[in-house]
Amino acid sequence: MKTKSFLTMAAAAAMAVALGAGGAIAAGNAWNQGGGEQDEALHLEPDLENGLDVYEVCAACHLPEGWGLPDGTFPQLAGQHRTVLIKQLADIRALNRDNPTMYPFALPKSIGGAQSISDVAGYIAKLPMNPEPGVGPGTDLALGEKLYKENCVRCHGENGEGMPDKYFPRIQGQHYKYLVRQFEWIRDGKRRNANPDMVKQIAGFSDKDMVAVMDYVSRQKPPKELVAPSADWENPDFK
Repeated sequence: MKTKSFLTMAAAAAMAVALGAGGAIAAGNAWNQGGGEQDEALHLEPDLENGLDVYEVCAACHLPEGWGLPDGTFPQLAGQHRTVLIKQLADIRALNRDNPTMYPFALPKSIGGAQSISDVAGYIAKLPMNPEPGVGPGTDLALGEKLYKENCVRCHGENGEGMPDKYFPRIQGQHYKYLVRQFEWIRDGKRRNANPDMVKQIAGFSDKDMVAVMDYVSRQKPPKELVAPSADWENPDFK
């Protein structure tokens, strides 16, 4: 899929604003405090028309299709569970997850309040996923499968489908390089809103283990009904 030049320029502008905002954001550490905007947004019926309007802010980095980039700079959001999207967006706004690039554009003055969180999460969740996400090197898939089945199935499911009611994300179909970066940050204590159970579970993983299991995960396919018909699919809402 081609990357449109105006999106690249907008992403660069987003980075410049974030750097001007002062880098990493400090706040408390919690996995799932609940309350506040998270709970409010979860109980609001999403207005998908407004969700599209809000998503125009997000499309500069995550692309109109919600597919992110295979280099892992921006994750694929399309097809992610609405509950997970709401939680992560609320965490960023509440200064519970460091994301200085995204933070200025997630603020209420940029996209609106809890209703807008509900709306944009509902819109993104319905976008079809990239059928050809970035995958790993494919050199140690047997080890990756073994590690996944022994450590990850309980929360992320047999094929990486996640559990929306427990805020465990869909990781099937996610870009390999993004998966590796997040896994490393969680393992090494650099992602402050990480699930503490996962931090403990993967604490002993070597870099080789990390590469193997994320390579395996990157090759897990979402259900066909959640995937775009081809890698050339373009979001008609942006035409």
